Amino acid sequence: MHNQYRLGIDAGGTFTDFILADRAGDVRIFKALSTPQDPTLAIRAGLALIEEETGISAREIVSNADLCINGTTVGLNALITHTGAKTGLIATRGHEDSIEIRLGHKEDGYRYDPEYPPATMLVPRYLRRGVAERVLSNGAVHTPLDEEDVRASCRHFLREGVESVAVSFVWSVLHPEHELRAAEIVREMMPDVRLTVGCQLYPQVREYTRTSTAVVNAYLAPILQRYVEAVDGHFRALGARHPVRYFQSNGGLALGRTVSDQSVYAINSGPASAPRAALWLGEPWEMRNIITVDMGGTSFDITLTRDGRANVSKNIDFLRYRIGIPMIQVETLGAGGGSIGWIDSMGLMQMGPQSAGSEPGPACYGQGGDRPTTTDANLVLGYLNPEGLVGGRLPLDIGKARAAIRTHLAEPLGISVERAAYGMFTIVNNNMVNGIRRVSVERGYDPRDFVLNCAGGATGAHITALAREMGIRTVLVSKLASGLCAFGQIISDVKYNYMAPAPVRLEGAEAAATLDRLFKGLEARGRDDLADDGFAEEAISIRRALDMRYVGQVHECTVDVEPFEVTEAALERLKAAFHARHEELYTYCEPQSAVEVVNVESAITGAVDKPGRMVIAPGRGAHSALKGTREMIFSAEGLTHETPVYDGALLGAGDRITGPAVIQEVTTTIVIEPGWLAELDASGVYVLTMAASAGAAAAAEAVAEDA
Repeated sequence: MHNQYRLGIDAGGTFTDFILADRAGDVRIFKALSTPQDPTLAIRAGLALIEEETGISAREIVSNADLCINGTTVGLNALITHTGAKTGLIATRGHEDSIEIRLGHKEDGYRYDPEYPPATMLVPRYLRRGVAERVLSNGAVHTPLDEEDVRASCRHFLREGVESVAVSFVWSVLHPEHELRAAEIVREMMPDVRLTVGCQLYPQVREYTRTSTAVVNAYLAPILQRYVEAVDGHFRALGARHPVRYFQSNGGLALGRTVSDQSVYAINSGPASAPRAALWLGEPWEMRNIITVDMGGTSFDITLTRDGRANVSKNIDFLRYRIGIPMIQVETLGAGGGSIGWIDSMGLMQMGPQSAGSEPGPACYGQGGDRPTTTDANLVLGYLNPEGLVGGRLPLDIGKARAAIRTHLAEPLGISVERAAYGMFTIVNNNMVNGIRRVSVERGYDPRDFVLNCAGGATGAHITALAREMGIRTVLVSKLASGLCAFGQIISDVKYNYMAPAPVRLEGAEAAATLDRLFKGLEARGRDDLADDGFAEEAISIRRALDMRYVGQVHECTVDVEPFEVTEAALERLKAAFHARHEELYTYCEPQSAVEVVNVESAITGAVDKPGRMVIAPGRGAHSALKGTREMIFSAEGLTHETPVYDGALLGAGDRITGPAVIQEVTTTIVIEPGWLAELDASGVYVLTMAASAGAAAAAEAVAEDA
């Protein structure tokens, strides 16, 4: 049967996750070690693993799949390690150094640190070329483009072996002809290079942001192009009937050619699918305010959805580079299962951000690692199965875990191994809680109004402790939690963002007509592009956003609105939405002050058919899944308690477990602290709630005080 399967692939720093779903609602998860040096090797290994476990060949799956979706860290890794393409920049003369001047801004947290080093430039000074041309802020040409300057730049780039070129001129969004003509000359003289044109990639007011975004895109484009060609070629060879879709940082799917041209959208593509998965899991309970936390082997990612919509950031410094395009806000910390414990110069225990990764990995992996990690601490605390992870395929050595903690932490601090392990657990939790506060409290949201959703293979051991610290009383843990981002990809839609500059004050019929014309033009382009992609009109939806500010303000804030005809009377709706958002972000608004728009954006989405939900048969009571007990530690004193351990595969819908307890799934371990209750829903989701009884609440409070 054609279109029987849907395959999601999410490449993380340690593991690459595979989700295979069929039309009947059967969803299975598989994991292969990531291969950063060549990510396609992990894809091949994962497909081989699926064939080994299911008997279904890679060719049969791919040729009978309606969608094969890939979330990749290729762009992210290239940006982290500075291994992108050799890139040249053609800029307005006098503005070659805007990416280095950076508006005179140091990243938040380092503004007054004179010793904080400058960011590594993706385009070195000798590859930045200024050309004579100048457009004014009203779009008028002050100095015509000197085409010979552009040609001289190309000759210089050819001599230097440049692989990719970015073109970004001042006020090009109001008069793009100079940039477009320069691009023609580059294509004529350098037909083999990748070319990024600032006014096409990011047609928004703000020259530094546009130039920086264009540079990042150009830096990554050859890397993503080679990756897309390799993946597309592999899937075509397996008989794929439909092109591979790639997950973007804006929360939607795109074709490979789009990812190659707009590589900046692929930077954070993996964790960006988490909000979509969270809403899918919460749908049976109409949960729309969800914070998702994803702890893998290397990092800890946090995303937030409010009223069913994910937090989106624009114009942010990502890995020290300003990026303007809309991205799902992902707060990333160096807090994973491989995070290393160490003692600082003050004699205090710290966790991360250094990670043991997958090679050599935590000490308990027995692969040569000798530093104590979060995973080692969880093993010593009794949370992890000493027989091994991933169904026993990854054996664990508790002796090596204890030795690493004793040598590097316990003995230097003069405490027991158990107390040191609980200290590691507490510190890494506090690091994660601080990250959760950054996407909630610092964005104007009270985390207690949200549900906490568990994603990632390592998160389950920490999830009730994190919820307790944040005051969150409900937690969702899917049986697919360790591959939730890959699952989020297979239920996501195709999405494109279209932008335009709109420097208008929200007053009068002319301003309304300008905004209405811009929005309708962007959305007509989007509908045409999605129609070419095979989407019917009824499958297409639109969301709008405006960058707005009070007249005289330096910075604007983004306001999301539903599509409607922008008439002079409707301008009041836009003003009201801006005042409300401003107050939400900054605790005040100025209804009497004039408001102006800087940029507009339309997000056009093509809805993709969703696979069926997982269905869990009714249970026979949690006692039938009890595997035995294990000594575990739930307090700073390091005292052990005999704690029941349940086999998740034997639990059924309606089965309930009271903490303290541990549920062992094949690819994750869920620690239920004292004072919590877990119930498995028929949709394959464990719903964890803080127990209502006074005794259970007291137990939870006591544990909190111990911590």
